[in-house]
Amino acid sequence: MDAGERLQRLYRQAERGDLVHFLSGAEPGSDEALFAFADRVRREHVGDAIHLRAIVEFSSFCRNDCLYCGLRRSNRGLPRLRMPAEEIVAQCRRAEALGFRTIVLQSGEDPFYGREAVVDLVRRVKGATGLAVTLAVGERDEEEYRTFFDAGADRYLLKHETSDRALYERLDPGLSHERRIACLRVLKRIGFQTGSGIMVGLPGQTLESVADDILLFRDLDIDMIGCGPFIPHPATPLAAEPAGSEELTYRVVALARIVTRDTHIPATTALAVTAGDAGRASALCRGANVVMPNVTPQPWRRAYEIYPNKGRTEVFDPALLERLRRTARQLGRFIAEDAGDRLPSGRRLS
Repeated sequence: MDAGERLQRLYRQAERGDLVHFLSGAEPGSDEALFAFADRVRREHVGDAIHLRAIVEFSSFCRNDCLYCGLRRSNRGLPRLRMPAEEIVAQCRRAEALGFRTIVLQSGEDPFYGREAVVDLVRRVKGATGLAVTLAVGERDEEEYRTFFDAGADRYLLKHETSDRALYERLDPGLSHERRIACLRVLKRIGFQTGSGIMVGLPGQTLESVADDILLFRDLDIDMIGCGPFIPHPATPLAAEPAGSEELTYRVVALARIVTRDTHIPATTALAVTAGDAGRASALCRGANVVMPNVTPQPWRRAYEIYPNKGRTEVFDPALLERLRRTARQLGRFIAEDAGDRLPSGRRLS
């Protein structure tokens, strides 16, 4: 069976064996066939629009001690800052004035931001702007998630990191893989457009577990999938581990597109760190349709170092959107003018 036939089979009914085959990249010419097919699926199901989501990182405090993350509570060298609510709203207004239609409010799992604090923040942003609001504030109970939704939050981002339970609980001490997956199911049930994702190249990760991640995206009906390479942070126990492969990350993006079809998939910030603008453009040619610029100002940006050099990936000024529009034009694409809700495709390849 040649690569084209195998891709058609994968598109019709994704199976672990076919996913592992393409993740390995072992067959000559398989990457080229995979990336071209994924780009075709992207065009067929979500079109040529590139959707933008502006990220504001508002707290670098975190109660968790994940082995891969620079925000881990054991990292005593990281400055811990909380952006005042007025400043968060000001940054959201600024992002909207530049042309963004979606804001991602992201923090560590900071106990300071309990239910009422998050509800107040969502209401302030929704009252001051017309932006769609995505929250990324970690694991909460169902009642809290419902109050966030009722306050006006539109989307929620909670990465499951890996489908391998043993690996998850080794890298995320004190956390439960079962609870993480249950949270994603609750978010979907409440009505959030729900995002998840993984790091590609985590120590101990296998191609089989990555294949299971892609199948889990499908089974949970995830609305946005973030897949970026693992980048070791020097202040974590994984400092000496090798970084994740860019090529494997592109394969994951492409396969996630083929399997989930109409899901939003970003060209992640981590790819922009490891491969620059070329990495972002490559992901957009291999199934991605979202870019998430970091618009957090200093000094808060320096304090939110989940991996090295993250704070230098964007500059928040009017030239930012023009650079993105130029990239889009070079790829034969365009920057969407709307908030980019996930739409059912209703279409299939012939």
